[in-house]
Amino acid sequence: MAQALAVVHKNLPLGKTIPANVTKGTLNETILKCVDNSGARELRVIGVKGFNGVRRRKPAAGVGDMVICSVISGDMKIRKQVVKAIIVRQKMPYRRPDGTRVVFEDNAAAIINDDGSPKGTEIRGIIAKEVAARWDKIASMARGLM
Repeated sequence: MAQALAVVHKNLPLGKTIPANVTKGTLNETILKCVDNSGARELRVIGVKGFNGVRRRKPAAGVGDMVICSVISGDMKIRKQVVKAIIVRQKMPYRRPDGTRVVFEDNAAAIINDDGSPKGTEIRGIIAKEVAARWDKIASMARGLM
């Protein structure tokens, strides 16, 4: 008999899988706009959680992926700290299974804690449906989905 697959909880370190094959539009050193009210304004990507690359390939992430970031502007108490964040919007177009292409006007992320819960209490702007499918706590705080 085949064994049942392990259940991946939604808001633990890497979330759950999503149906879309999202194009990886965020590399290392990419500047992201912070869309929550945690005090940070801009984030710089310094790593990607769960990225298994090859030699000389830069780590890349797409919508719904967890990244390690450095806060480059914002409140004095949060500046120069290393935080985890979820990418909620990206400029690079990606294709959904129904054939539509999705493009946002900026690269944006929301800061999370180590247990996967958002650090802020609100998220400004809309987020992608792929983020809502993978991170339900972030989706419940967002104003809208696209």
